[in-house]
Amino acid sequence: MGSNFLKLVFVVTILSCASGEKASEFGNLKVPASEFVGSVRSTIDIIRQVMSIVSRFSGAFGDFRLSNAVSDCLDLMDLSVDQLSWTISASQNPNGKDNGTGNVKADMKTWLSGTLINQDTCKEGFDGTNGIVRDLVAGSLDQVTSLVYNILSNINPTPTTPPPSGAGRGGRKLISTQDFPDWFKPNDRRLLQAATADVVVAADGTGKFTSIMDAIGAAPEHSSKRFVIYVKKGVYKEYVEISKKKWNIMMIGDGVNATVISGNRNFIDGWTTYRSATFAVKGQGFIARDITFENTAGPEKHQAVAFRSDSDLSVLYRCAIHGYQDTLYAHSQRQFYRECHITGTVDFIFGDGAVVFQNCQIQARKGLPNQKNTITAQGRKEPVENTGFSIQFCNISAEADVLNSTQTYLGRPWKLYSRTVVMQSYISGAVRPEGWLEWNGDFALGTLYYGEYMNYGPGSGLGARVKWPGYHAFNTSAQASNFTVSQFIIGNTWLPSTGVRYTAGLGN
Repeated sequence: MGSNFLKLVFVVTILSCASGEKASEFGNLKVPASEFVGSVRSTIDIIRQVMSIVSRFSGAFGDFRLSNAVSDCLDLMDLSVDQLSWTISASQNPNGKDNGTGNVKADMKTWLSGTLINQDTCKEGFDGTNGIVRDLVAGSLDQVTSLVYNILSNINPTPTTPPPSGAGRGGRKLISTQDFPDWFKPNDRRLLQAATADVVVAADGTGKFTSIMDAIGAAPEHSSKRFVIYVKKGVYKEYVEISKKKWNIMMIGDGVNATVISGNRNFIDGWTTYRSATFAVKGQGFIARDITFENTAGPEKHQAVAFRSDSDLSVLYRCAIHGYQDTLYAHSQRQFYRECHITGTVDFIFGDGAVVFQNCQIQARKGLPNQKNTITAQGRKEPVENTGFSIQFCNISAEADVLNSTQTYLGRPWKLYSRTVVMQSYISGAVRPEGWLEWNGDFALGTLYYGEYMNYGPGSGLGARVKWPGYHAFNTSAQASNFTVSQFIIGNTWLPSTGVRYTAGLGN
């Protein structure tokens, strides 16, 4: 790596061992704020050095997959720099809200958890590429992962409080004025109430743009106001990526199956899983409503993402997400899905975001012969992460041709601390009695956290469920409450401003 790299690692090590100041007076940190900030800054320096190393392999060897892996890695590390910078800002100004929720500990844990998983995603992209390059990149990223883990471990746990039950904000209209938190700007209130489009996209030429990407290009960068894009009915065969600089974009369609964004990138054809997405968003505060996102590659093409999100405080409402393997990549940050229809085969809801699904229809499809369907593959890597999937008030079923041909499971542990909870949902007879599937032998069976609470339907019986140490059949509402909107994604602080109805606690 060179002497400068080693020096930086040494600096961070010294900082992590330093003492002499009292811990953060705000109670967010286990170490003095100056020590914490110094560690984060040094880690940013190291990431930039790693980016310089990785960039040298751009276009090397004429390898399409390697080129995609390098692009992914540079994008992910660039996002990590932002997440670490936000962490510094929050630790130094704990009373500010800026681009967070106002809950500093929860915000920092979210951003650092995202930073932590970025390295893994980068490394996974190099699978099947030049081994020398892969090993060199992996060695560099392992150093970053270790440093980020130490930083994340220095944030105090967030105490839990019982959430309110009953329905959350939102009704037939887009939003009601009294539903906004105090910090939400009046101009944004008026814009969301009117749902006035800033630009219109129409495949038939009746809008300002015929391309969704052109409309996104017209949106301002780092905007604190909603930028509303109305996408008229039609099939848009394009690959959409909303960059990390495009904040608070709201995209409204004419309804599922009316406004359709369609692609077919896939792993077999040389794309990384991350880069295969038909629609991808990094910019925070993204909202989509009444749109279908699909990847039509088919089961024989293996990993083929329809929708990927790294967007913190993002919402999909009344959307459809259709694919086969790896349909929905909830990669990182806090996300909320309400009244969505999600279909797929293997690991079709996966990633390491902190995500709640409410009132969604989750449907397994028929894949390859002798293939098993797994609905979730949550990717929590370390116990200090605040990530996981919470599935509440949903309908979990399968298409008719699956019932007698394909074994279907609620999920399997992609990473060591995989965390998924299914509660108050209908589970059809398509789901196997054991409920959950191993990833590989006894990997993660003692460290994962899978829970079920008050589910119903022919597939909900607990008598034959797996007996893994990490599996939990919740006996009390207190256990389940930790995975509600108000607790798990701090939803009461930011969901009201989106106008999307939600349930804050366990009441339906």
